[in-house]
Amino acid sequence: MMPEQHEPGQGSRGTGSAGPQAASPLPQERGEDAQRRRGVVREFLIAIQFFTRIPVTGRLADWVGFSPAMLRASAAHFPGVGWVVGGLTALVFWGLMQTLVAQPAAPWVAAVLSTAFSVWLTGAFHEDGLADTADGLGGAVSRERALDIMKDSRIGSYGAIALVLALLTKVLLLGLLTQAGGAQQAAWALFAAHVSSRLMPLFVIRTLPHVGDTAASKSKPLAESIRTAGLLTGLLWWLAAMALAGWMAPGLPWLPAMLGALIGLAWMWRLLQRRLQGFTGDGLGATQQISELMFYLGLAVSIG
Repeated sequence: MMPEQHEPGQGSRGTGSAGPQAASPLPQERGEDAQRRRGVVREFLIAIQFFTRIPVTGRLADWVGFSPAMLRASAAHFPGVGWVVGGLTALVFWGLMQTLVAQPAAPWVAAVLSTAFSVWLTGAFHEDGLADTADGLGGAVSRERALDIMKDSRIGSYGAIALVLALLTKVLLLGLLTQAGGAQQAAWALFAAHVSSRLMPLFVIRTLPHVGDTAASKSKPLAESIRTAGLLTGLLWWLAAMALAGWMAPGLPWLPAMLGALIGLAWMWRLLQRRLQGFTGDGLGATQQISELMFYLGLAVSIG
C-alpha cells in the first residue's frame, strides 16, 4: 500500500497543526536511491566474480545479473577486490605466523604460503598478465608482433623469468618486512599493497586507449567506462583502506610505499605508451604486479 501523500503546506489531520510539514523523500526518490545502492553492490560482485575464484552462483548470480555495461562499471571496484584478496591473504599470513614454530625461517614460509594462496584466489590472473607482457615487450619486436605474442597462451623465456623474479622478490620483501616490523605490520602492509596496486591500473585505463584484438579481448569492456566518477569510486576504496591500515599500523612509512607504487605505475604507463601506444588486459595485470612489488620495496627501504 502506498503511503498517504499531502499537498504542500497541508497540515496533518487530527493533530491540530496548521503549519507546513517537513519535506520527506518521495517514494520514487527512495526507490531510486535503493536501486542505485543495489547497482553498486551488483557491480562490486561482478568485479569479485571476474577477478577471483570466489563463487557468485545460483540465486545470487541471478540477482546480480550481467551486461557489458555492468562489467564496465565494475572497473571502479578493482581496489574493492583488493580489500577482499588482500584482506584474506593478510589473514592467512598472520595466521601462519601465529601457528608456525618460532624459527628464523617462519617469515619466509608464511610469505611463500600466503603468496601461493593469493595466486590461487585470483587464478593467477595478474601474474599471467605480467608473464604475457614480458614475453611481448621483452624483445625488440614491432608493435604488431608484440601484440601477437601477448595473445599467445604459451609462456616464453621472458615471461618465465619475469614471473619467477616477481614471485621471488615478493616473498623476500614480505619476509624482510616481517623481520623488520613484525608479523602484524607485515600483514597490514600486505593488505594495503593489494588495494593500492589495484588502484594503479585505473589510471592506465583512464589515460591510454585500448589496443589489440578488440573482439577477443577480455579487457575491452572495462576500457570504455573509466570516467571521473569511476575513478573517484576507486579512490574512495583506496582511501578507506589506507585510513584503516594507517590507524592499525601507524609506524609504517606509508608515504614511501605509495611513492613506490606510483613509480611502478609511471614506469608501466611509459612502457605501454611507448611500445604499444595503448594498453591491453595483460598490461593492466602487469601494472598491478609491478605496483605491488614497488609498494613493498618503498616500505622496505624506509622502515626503521
